[in-house]
Amino acid sequence: MTDTTMTAEAPERAHGVSLTDAAAAKVKSLLDQEGRDDLRLRVAVQPGGCSGLIYQLYFDERYLEDDQTVDFEGVEVIVDAMSIPYLDGATIDFKDTIQEQGFTIDNPNASGSCACGDSFH
Repeated sequence: MTDTTMTAEAPERAHGVSLTDAAAAKVKSLLDQEGRDDLRLRVAVQPGGCSGLIYQLYFDERYLEDDQTVDFEGVEVIVDAMSIPYLDGATIDFKDTIQEQGFTIDNPNASGSCACGDSFH
């Protein structure tokens, strides 16, 4: 017998990436500026940068095979299967202060990063 409650909750743990309220609000604002309702926030890890891997954050209308998606109060966050192990437990935040502005990723899987902060290993 299948437990529908477990099935309904499974997507919430699909990729292990969290989005803070500040980040969700900023993504919603950017999506409103785009004027499209078919875009989602894609988070990925790709080879590159000084430390070996770089983060990719961008809007995407596509769903690829093996993508995992979680909805954060109207903001869909998609992570591809290859990136999931590198991003499990990561939190995406948005800062808007005099010293910092932009999205940040707090990733417990990163053992180090470069001085520019754009890549990790």
